[in-house]
Amino acid sequence: MKKCLSTLVSLSLFTVISLSQISAQSSEKSHAPFLGWNSYDCYGTVINETLLKENLDAFIEKLKPYGYEYFVIDAGWYRSFDLKPGEIWPTDGDKSHLAVDDYGRFVPTNILFPEGFGKIIDYAHKHGIKFGLHLMRGISREAVMKNLPIKGTKYFARDIANIRDTCNWSSLNYGVDMDKPGAQEYYNSIIELVAGWGVDFLKYDDIVHKPKEINAVANAIEKCGRTIALSISPGDEIDPENYDTYKRADMIRISRDIWDLKEDLEISFQRWEKMLPYAGKGFWLDLDMIPFGHIRINYPITFSKLNSGRGYDRMDHFSYAQKKTFITQRAMAASPLFMGGDLVSSPKTVFELITDQNMLECNQNGVSGHLVKRIVDYSTRIDVWKTPHKSHANEGWIGVFNRNQYMDLLKFNKDELGLDKEVSYNLYDIWGKQIIEDNKTIYFVIPADDVIFIHYSSK
Repeated sequence: MKKCLSTLVSLSLFTVISLSQISAQSSEKSHAPFLGWNSYDCYGTVINETLLKENLDAFIEKLKPYGYEYFVIDAGWYRSFDLKPGEIWPTDGDKSHLAVDDYGRFVPTNILFPEGFGKIIDYAHKHGIKFGLHLMRGISREAVMKNLPIKGTKYFARDIANIRDTCNWSSLNYGVDMDKPGAQEYYNSIIELVAGWGVDFLKYDDIVHKPKEINAVANAIEKCGRTIALSISPGDEIDPENYDTYKRADMIRISRDIWDLKEDLEISFQRWEKMLPYAGKGFWLDLDMIPFGHIRINYPITFSKLNSGRGYDRMDHFSYAQKKTFITQRAMAASPLFMGGDLVSSPKTVFELITDQNMLECNQNGVSGHLVKRIVDYSTRIDVWKTPHKSHANEGWIGVFNRNQYMDLLKFNKDELGLDKEVSYNLYDIWGKQIIEDNKTIYFVIPADDVIFIHYSSK
């Protein structure tokens, strides 16, 4: 979208940055990664009006003062349920049907959102918050079954649907054949509808591998008369040949869904490194949401859920060290930061990490770091990453990541940390909240899965 966050300049090592002042608007694409919340990690495909309002109030109190701006409902807001008294909401699509309008477009179900989205979007806007929705690529199967008309045209759903083009993890939609007349008009009608509701952000899913439909969405946004940010996902089918198309989006997922698992920390390292050549190409590389705090609410412990990878109702399983590594990765990679845990019931320590001013300064710097040094020796794996400041020479951030299952004592010469051995530096340990002496050789003791996150600047 088209949001510009002002450059954050560190006046001194201990300057307190007022991140509540970084939300100036611009007609250009965002100059800094997006900051927000998304409902999926905590509520999956089922969140209702009451829960949404509670989280929006918590967002205003806990995240907005630090520059967080986007409040996003993920999938499922158009699902209705046939429940018996005492039953919990289904989490896998059983017993549900889709709410669509006369043109086959998803609308909020009156079971979950009896007042629609109007009041809550107005409430968000009143408090300076931008409101977002998740949408699936394509046209609903219900619209095709009923052969509903395409708004403003003489065409119908079956004229544009490609029933052989389906998503392998969702049965909601068929793909749209963009070579058929009426196809672009269908996407225009969707964007016209959500723009009329006041939506500011769209997370379009199952679309990264479909450049023609990305272009259709982008075309529709450009003509809708409203500024809407476009996020595209998922991130496991990225094709470099489509990067000119990807530039029409504001952010693109570069990984599969990321959860509170050690293996997902490793996947994040791998995807960060692999996608580095595409950093700074006109869109933000998105390492997925932050699965911190209270997640998977209303998902009971069952055998199937235990084996799904997404798990059951819980406080996240990351250790504090792993949380620091996770958020440092995303700060140094200039990944958008979307909190995924429940904002009402997640613990204070989570908010201390995701609103840390030094971490946010690194993230909002908007430059993806690069690998300086990797130590691989038998079972040892240590990474040193460096993110330079976009405006100031000899200033930036360093992450020394212990990717092992044990504590390690490490020593580095300054050049091994990406520093000029002829320059004197101020070095500050962000998570340890202490000065690091600028010596010829610098020693670190780093616990398993932990990180030393350093802000450096020349004296």
